[in-house]
Amino acid sequence: MGLFTANNVWMLVSTVLVFIMHLGFSTLEAGFVQKKNVVNILFKNAMIIAIGILTYYIVGFNLMYPGGDPGGFFGFAGFGLDPGPDYVPIEYVDGAYTYWTDFIFQAMFAATAATIVSGAVAERIKLGPFLIFATLLVAVCYPITGMWKWGLGWLDAMGFADFAGSTLVHACGGAAALAMVILLGPRAGKYTDKGIKPIPGHSMPLAAIGVFLLWFGWFGFNGGSVLSGDPEGVSLVFVTTSLAASAGAIGAFFASYFMFKSFDLSMVLNGILGGLVGITAGADVISPAMSIVVGAIAGVIIPFSVVFFDKIKIDDPVGATSVHLVCGIWGTLAVGIFGGANFLTQLIGTLSVIGFTFAFSIAVGYAIKATIGLRVTEEEEMKGLDIEEHDMMAYADAVEGGSYNLAVK
Repeated sequence: MGLFTANNVWMLVSTVLVFIMHLGFSTLEAGFVQKKNVVNILFKNAMIIAIGILTYYIVGFNLMYPGGDPGGFFGFAGFGLDPGPDYVPIEYVDGAYTYWTDFIFQAMFAATAATIVSGAVAERIKLGPFLIFATLLVAVCYPITGMWKWGLGWLDAMGFADFAGSTLVHACGGAAALAMVILLGPRAGKYTDKGIKPIPGHSMPLAAIGVFLLWFGWFGFNGGSVLSGDPEGVSLVFVTTSLAASAGAIGAFFASYFMFKSFDLSMVLNGILGGLVGITAGADVISPAMSIVVGAIAGVIIPFSVVFFDKIKIDDPVGATSVHLVCGIWGTLAVGIFGGANFLTQLIGTLSVIGFTFAFSIAVGYAIKATIGLRVTEEEEMKGLDIEEHDMMAYADAVEGGSYNLAVK
C-alpha cells in the first residue's frame, strides 16, 4: 500500500507540473506577440485548459483509452468517467495509481496540442472560430491519434516508440498549427516586396519566464510519463530531459550566431524548447550522452527551420511549427537512431499522426473559414485584438495616448 500511495502522489505532483506548463505557454506567447494582442493570447490559453479538461472528460479519455482488442485504429468506451462496478484502486494499472489520477494526468496533456496552435495563429485569428477549432482538436483528433500508441492501437502493435509525446503531443499540435497558419495567411505587413518585415514581440522577459516555467513543468511531463514513482526511471528521465534542454540552448546559440551574427535570445529560448521536445519521445531509453546530441541537434534545427518557414511565407509569431512540429519529428526519429527502436517504424508513426492531424485540421479549419470566417478584418488586426474582441488592454499604454475609453470605439 505504501508503494501504491507513493506512486499515486508522484503522478499527482506530475499532473500539477504539467498544469503549470499552461502558464508557461501563456507567458511565452504573450511575450512573443505585440502588446495590443496580449489579452487575446491570455484569454485563449485560459479557455484552452478549461476546454481541454472538460472535453477530455466528456469524450477524449474514452476515445484515447477505449479498451477492447489491441491493435485497432479507433475505439470508444462511452461518455464521461466510469471506473466500473468492480473498481479497486490498488488493482488499477497493477496498483500504480488510481483511475482518477490517470484521467487528470492525461487531461493535462490533452490541452497542450491546442495551446501549441494558439501561438502560431496569434494576432489575426477570430476568437470564436479558434475556440471551435481547439475544441474539436482536443475532443476528437488528439485522442484518436493518441490511442494509436498509448491506447494500445495499431502503432503500438507495430512497435512505435513515443515515451511522452514528441509526436503524439508536440508534432500533433505542430501539424495542426501549420494547417491553420496556411489557411489564415500571414499577418498584415509581414511579407513585403522589399522582403520580410520583422514584427518583434513586446516582452522578452515574459517570453523567458515562459520558457523557464515550461522547462520546470517538463519534469512532470516526462517524469510523470514513467507512470510510477520508480526511482531509477524517474531520475534518469530528469537527467536526460535537463541535458537535452541545455544542449538545445547551446545548439541554437551557435547556429543563430553563425546565421545572424548576433546573440538572439528568442532563438536560444526556442532552442531550449526544441531540446525538450526532441528528447520527449526517448527520455526513458536514450542515454545521457546521446540526449545531449539529440538536444543539440534540435537546437541547431530551430534557426534554420524558422528562416525556412519565413522564406515560404509561413508566419508563425512564436516559432511553434519549428519547435513542436520539426523538433517533434526529429525527436521521434532519434529514438530509432539512439534508443533502439526501428527507424522505419518511427518514420511511419510520426508521418501517420502528422498526416491525420494535418488533414483533420485543414478540413475543420476550411469549414470554419467558409462559414463564419477565420480571420479578423485588416482594421481590427491593426488596432489589435485586445480592444476589438475584448474591450480591454494588457497595458495602459497599449494604444496611442496612453489610455483608452472602453465606451468609445
